[in-house]
Amino acid sequence: MGALTLMIIFIGFLATGATRRRIYKAWRNRVGGRISCAVFMGIIYVLQFFWIFVFGLLIISTFILTVFWKMCVSTQVQDYHQCIDLTQFNFLFPQSTRIEYLKICEIREIKFFCRDFVEKSEFMFMMATFGVILILISLVHYLMCLSANYAHIRDHEKFEELQELQLLQDTDFATSKERF
Repeated sequence: MGALTLMIIFIGFLATGATRRRIYKAWRNRVGGRISCAVFMGIIYVLQFFWIFVFGLLIISTFILTVFWKMCVSTQVQDYHQCIDLTQFNFLFPQSTRIEYLKICEIREIKFFCRDFVEKSEFMFMMATFGVILILISLVHYLMCLSANYAHIRDHEKFEELQELQLLQDTDFATSKERF
C-alpha cells in the first residue's frame, strides 16, 4: 500500500495544476496521462472493495473481543472468581477443541486470558479498525482526485482552444498584446 500510495501521489503531482499544463501539452502526453489516471482509478476501485472486506472482518473481531472483555470485567469474575464460560462461543474454536477447555476457572488462566490476551488484542484491533477507516477515506479521496485530474487532462485541449478563441475575439489591443 505504501508503494502504491507513492505512485498515486506521483501521478497526482503530474496531473495537478501548473504541472499538468506543462507536462500534458502534446497529444501523446495527454493520452498517457489519461491512461495512467484510468489504470490507477481501477486499482483504487478494486482496493476499496478489499479494504471494505478487511474492515468488516475487523469490526467482527473487535466486537467479539469486546464481548470477551465485558465477560472479564464482570463482577462475577472479578469479585466472586467465577469461571469464564466460553462454551456459547464454541463455533469460534476448532471442532477438535474439547468443551472443558472452553471454561477458564483458574485465577492464573483468567489473568492470562483477560489481561494478556483480550485486553491487548482488543486495543490492537481497535487501532487496526481506525487505521482501516483512514485507509478507506484516503482511497475515496485518491479516487476523487484522480477522476478530477483525468477530466482535466481530457479537457485540457478544449480549454486551450476556448482560451485561444477568447483571445482572438478580444478587440482590445492591450490584452491581445499580452498574448504575444
